[in-house]
Amino acid sequence: MKLSLETRNRGDILIVHCQGRIVYRDEAAALSHVVGEVLQNGCKVVIDLSGVTSIDSAGIGELVFLHTRAQSQNADLKVASPSPLVRDLFDLTNLVSVLDIHPDLNDAMAAFDFTQVCADC
Repeated sequence: MKLSLETRNRGDILIVHCQGRIVYRDEAAALSHVVGEVLQNGCKVVIDLSGVTSIDSAGIGELVFLHTRAQSQNADLKVASPSPLVRDLFDLTNLVSVLDIHPDLNDAMAAFDFTQVCADC
């Protein structure tokens, strides 16, 4: 199944819901394009992977690229709801130490509020 992307706002957070696969070429490029445009504004983004059935090295590379881009543009990027298969790949590639990964969308959303409160400490 090709990747379909749906964006929606929840307050000041943009959620990008991914459905299908994030693989080399069109799918990985589409994710990079959609999220990359939003990151230019230095905002908060959650990439919701709950609908992702598979991801390859290109897809993983795009997530790392987007993470790096978010940092350089003073934006905040979180990843939510990876399936067990995708989570295993994140563990194997040690992306859990790079990406801000949350078990579900609500946890990722709550992490933004915690970050703001903690920054004032």
